[in-house]
Formats: sequence, structure tokens, C-alpha cells
Amino acid sequence: MADFSLSSLPDLPLDLWVGGTARPAAEGGRFDVLDPATGDVIASVADGGVDDAMACVDAAEAAAESWAATAPRERAEILRRAFELMTARSDEIAHLISLENGKALPDARGETAYAAEFFRWYAEEAVRASGSVMTAPSGANRIVVLQQPVGIAVLVTPWNFPAAMATRKIGPALAAGCTVILKPASDTPLTALLMAQILADAGVPEGVVSVLPSRSSGKVVSAMLHDPRVRKLSFTGSTEVGRVLLREAADQVVNCSMELGGNAPFLVFDDADLDAAIEGAMVAKMRNAGEACTAANRFYVHADVAEQFSSRLAERMSSMTVGPGTDDATQVGPLVNEESAAKVDELVQGAVGAGARVVTGGSRPDRQGFYFEPTVLVDVPLGAEILGEEIFGPVAPVITFTDEDEAIRMANDTEYGLVSYVYTGDLARGLRVSERLDSGMVGLNRGLVSDPAAPFGGTKQSGIGREGGHEGMLDYLESKYVAVTW
Repeated sequence: MADFSLSSLPDLPLDLWVGGTARPAAEGGRFDVLDPATGDVIASVADGGVDDAMACVDAAEAAAESWAATAPRERAEILRRAFELMTARSDEIAHLISLENGKALPDARGETAYAAEFFRWYAEEAVRASGSVMTAPSGANRIVVLQQPVGIAVLVTPWNFPAAMATRKIGPALAAGCTVILKPASDTPLTALLMAQILADAGVPEGVVSVLPSRSSGKVVSAMLHDPRVRKLSFTGSTEVGRVLLREAADQVVNCSMELGGNAPFLVFDDADLDAAIEGAMVAKMRNAGEACTAANRFYVHADVAEQFSSRLAERMSSMTVGPGTDDATQVGPLVNEESAAKVDELVQGAVGAGARVVTGGSRPDRQGFYFEPTVLVDVPLGAEILGEEIFGPVAPVITFTDEDEAIRMANDTEYGLVSYVYTGDLARGLRVSERLDSGMVGLNRGLVSDPAAPFGGTKQSGIGREGGHEGMLDYLESKYVAVTW
């Protein structure tokens, strides 16, 4: 699709999606969506407000009882059709992601396939919301446990994976029997709106899924969280915003799932296969140009192999083609907006000012768009801000260690605990270190951990709950205990 444009998607809604149809915002507002490669406007979408948020809740409430009563097999078949439609339209979806997000097409194609898999996985899980029956220990009665949908769910998703973060929430919610309101990031609303159309085409009934683009995220989400009909919040985004939403949710004691920030350590021991470690580093660091909560953020490399690892990583990263995400030759696209590019630049310059040395990259290229060069830094001092912040860009700071305990201590020295990566030739060491790392996920001799069939989530301030796997659907179910004698 060399000539891809929005005209290639005549069914793409550019208004709010409420009650199964596209409609303008109540106050008529709209906002522009920009191409990160140029800064140019690519579309204008409806800007939802509080009245629109309440309309979404009304639609979700009207559909809730019948959707919860829909047979699990029927819900499963709808999700399966959504998977098939996404797969059939995968090239269109990938190009749309690249256009509004900036990520390189190979990454966008990978995201599209990953996103579709959540619909397939939860099509299979929809029929497995099993309860239990047992005799009470006293023998006085039976204990019957039912699994029922938690209720209307507000889903708030980020810009870095506009398809996958939507399907990772919508899939289990629909499988469990919940109706949902998706609030996508205002940088990337187009992919979410296309998901709404695809779900409608798959047979999702009116009102079961609403999509609410809005520049007033705080106001509209707060309004929904303070409506007693809303019983679930699932949020993916920064820890800072997550704290605010948890406080908001407390007023109505809303059930919350939080997938928050990360600061992933990437440990390379002296006995590691360096070829495998470099390949894993390229995946863990450069997938989506580093704009991922799972991105390797801090590289702790044994002193005996640090120079070789750093030079080889720099060689690989410096050879990557930087350009517009929609160009088939591009390997590293622009960052999503000016603010993101400026933040990465600030972190790199701060590290250099503190004594770090640039091996490759280190600055913004002189070109239109929100780009940053693939960068490797060495001799990074432990107090540098870049080691405490989520970089969200194509920058790899390298720190050396000489002792296993030292490496684990440095890796765990963060408020975050989403994912860690470990490379070693000693399986016993790998498992031992994996157990000691304080994170919800570990990639052991692997640079990629995400899988729809696996529970995704973190410890500490990286979140609450899990997405994916059977656990992901449990976050949208409540256990009801019935005491009965027969």
C-alpha cells in the first residue's frame, strides 16, 4: 500500500462511536491528529466532552443486561470474527498505525498481528469462565461460586500501541460479558475508531462498545468514574496518571486494573551468548523505537564483556534506517510528538553532562518531524536521571557490574517492576536471578515477553492486576458465592 492515505479506509469513523453509530460531539468540537513524521494534520476527529461520556455510559447500560446474558459461545464467535476481520485487514491497520503513531511498518505489522491475537485468545477463553461447587467443611451446606461480569468498564489506552492496548482490554471484557467505553489517547484515536467499526462488522451489538476520543481526558474519565453505573477501570499509561485515576476511582470504589510505567533492566552476564544478547537487546530496546513500557531502559553488562557488547550494539543501532514509519525501508520511525522527542533529548544531554560518553547517536537529526537518533551511551553514572526515568525512545545507557548481587541490587533499585531481561549461559543462574528480580515478568535469554496467552503486568508502581492469559479475563469477573442446602 505505497499510496496509503485515509481515503483508503472509507469506513473509518471520524466521529465518536456511541451506541453502534458514529456521531459528532455534543458541543461540536473537533481536534487534529498529526503525522509524527512531518507534523502535518492527517485528520480531524470529534472531541468528546462530559455529556458525550454520559451518553456512552447510557449506551453501555442499555446493552449491559442482554450482553451479559448472551451465551458464552455466541460472544466467542463474535470475537473470533473480529480476529478474522483484523487479519484480513492487517495491512490497512498497520499503515494506519504507522501514519498516526509514527512507528516503522515492520513494528506496526507486528502490533497488528499481536492485537488480533487477543481477540482469538479471548474467543477461546469466553467459554471458560468456570465457577465451582463444594461442600462446606462443616457439612451444613454447599458452597456454589459463580463468575459474573463486573459491569460497565472504562478502558483508557495509550498512544504507543493503539491497536494492541485496545484489543488487550476489549477482548477479555467482552468475553466476560462486560460492556465497555474505550477512551483512546488523543495522539492516536484513528486506530481505536477503526477497531469500533471492525467490532460492529463482527457482530458486536449496539452499545456494547463505545469509543470516546477526547482532548479533555481527565474530565471525561473522572465523570465516568463518578457515575455509579461504572464498575471497572482498566488503564494503561504512566504511573503518574495512574495514581490520579486510583484516587478518582476510590470515590465510588471502582474495580481497577493498572498497567503503568516501566524501567526495565537488561542484565548481560560474562557467560552470556553475546550474539543472542545483541539480538535480544535490539528487540527489547528498538521495538517501536523504544516507545514501549517493556523497552529495555538500563543495560547492566558485566565488565568483562561490556566493551564488546556496547560496540556491537552501537554498530547495529547506527546501521538502522531512520525515516517516516509508512516508508517500507524505515526501521526507526519518529517519536509520537514534539514533547516526547524533547524529553528524550533532555535525558541524553543530562547524562552526557553528568559524564556519560556517546558511542553512537546522541541528538535529534536535522530534519522535519519528531525524530531522535538511535543512541548508545557508556560510562553512565549511577545517579544520572536517565536511569531513573522511563526513556521512551531509542536510547541504550550501558552500566557495568562485576558481581551478581551488585547487578540485582542495581536492577531492583527503582520504583518500577514491570519486566526484566537476563542473558546468561548458566540456566541455574538465570532462574536464580529471575526469582530475585522484583518485576512481574522476566525475559530469560529472550528480548520479547509479550504474549496474549501469558499474564502481563508488574509489581511495585508498575501496576495492579494482569492482562492476557486466563488471568486477564478474571479482572472483568466477580465471584458470587451462593450458600445453599440440598
